[in-house]
Amino acid sequence: MDSLLFTIASFIVALAILIAVHEFGHFWVARKLGVKVLRFSIGFGKPLWRYREKRPSDETEYVVAAIPLGGYVKMLDEREGEVSEAELHRAFNRQSLPTRSAIVAAGPLFNFLFAIFAFWLIFQVGDTGTRAIVGEIKPSSIAESAGFQVGDSITHVGDRYAPTWETAVYALLFESGDDEPLAVRVTDAQGAEQTRMLPSEGLLKLIDEGNILGAMGLTPERPVAPPRLGRIVVGESADRAGLQRDDLVLSVDGKSVSSWTELVTYIRENPGKAVELEVERGGSLINSTLVIGKKKEADGEVVGRIGAGVSIPEGFYDDYRMEITLGPLEAIPASAVQTWDMSVFLVRMVGRMVTGKASIKNISGPISIAQTAGKSASFGFVHFVKFLALISISLGVLNLLPIPILDGGHLLFFLIEAIKGSELSEEAQIRGQKIGILLLLGLMALAFYVDISRLLG
Repeated sequence: MDSLLFTIASFIVALAILIAVHEFGHFWVARKLGVKVLRFSIGFGKPLWRYREKRPSDETEYVVAAIPLGGYVKMLDEREGEVSEAELHRAFNRQSLPTRSAIVAAGPLFNFLFAIFAFWLIFQVGDTGTRAIVGEIKPSSIAESAGFQVGDSITHVGDRYAPTWETAVYALLFESGDDEPLAVRVTDAQGAEQTRMLPSEGLLKLIDEGNILGAMGLTPERPVAPPRLGRIVVGESADRAGLQRDDLVLSVDGKSVSSWTELVTYIRENPGKAVELEVERGGSLINSTLVIGKKKEADGEVVGRIGAGVSIPEGFYDDYRMEITLGPLEAIPASAVQTWDMSVFLVRMVGRMVTGKASIKNISGPISIAQTAGKSASFGFVHFVKFLALISISLGVLNLLPIPILDGGHLLFFLIEAIKGSELSEEAQIRGQKIGILLLLGLMALAFYVDISRLLG
């Protein structure tokens, strides 16, 4: 229950931040260009909080409403109400085409600017990742055909610097749309620089896989923790068997155990079983009988547990971690490039899904986004800010799609107006907005369908 509440709270906070950024873009540019703003609202429906700002010849109402699934900026407009003669020059509909276009485009633009700022902040704090070292290669896989070897340390994907698994995955996703072989530069286990060529025919299929590395046939190398016990839970199986912190488990029922993973796997697969342990404690060997406890998982499966954690040696992960930190000035172009790359990738993905070259499984709806919000927030500040940046880019791209009712739809109307020399008729705009609403409802239904299908496996 606490986890669900945390996920919901994280989702609402993320939505509030990103909606505020988007609407503030419209609000700020409208004011700067002389258009009167009547209301700035975060959310729809019944107001939960409101504040009325009074300035000379101006009055703006700020609202936080009950339904946090969007927001809006209401400007003075003759199409929405009577406007006094004295304020006609401040009405949105009376502005020039460039002015109206700038106000509409400002929302998505601020989403992109926020993403640049978020990535810049991450580069200042330091973006910690896991070194992209290959642990295993699946036989007859794309990775094997490309010549990858165990111990390869990836440095570049194409021309992109990608020393961590996260940066490597992003680069693979971005580059996978081309119809040419992709060069991946690595440093092999002997320290020599090598180039592995991924075949073009296999790249397009990678995007539709939830696990791009698994689809390639690559398994990251991970440090192997020894089966040494850490914290012991009082009253559970390990405590009742007399096990102590720092005990090293050598064997279970006569079978040697070389890693913590092996020990956990054996315990989980044998709930309720009495087992004989050989343990090393302070240089002495000790034999102990332990009855494995039982635990019911969320899916109803019963697994074994003993109530003991792993003891991780100091500096255990140091060789597998790296931190990418840039100076304030150096981080600006790097953040802009990262935002641009993600924006282009999303546009490509939309194009591929429309043309049937990519699966609709790539769509994420509110349920998936909420789950990711909760997970990223639980991982810490940097992960949550990175999540906000990616969703902000998605909102910017989505809002620029030429669908009536979205910002991109308004810009499309303005483009038609510029070409024909006059504004579209009110009837044509209303028809377009109806089509836009239907398209958005269809997209939302599809997103929920994909989310629910994902939940159901």
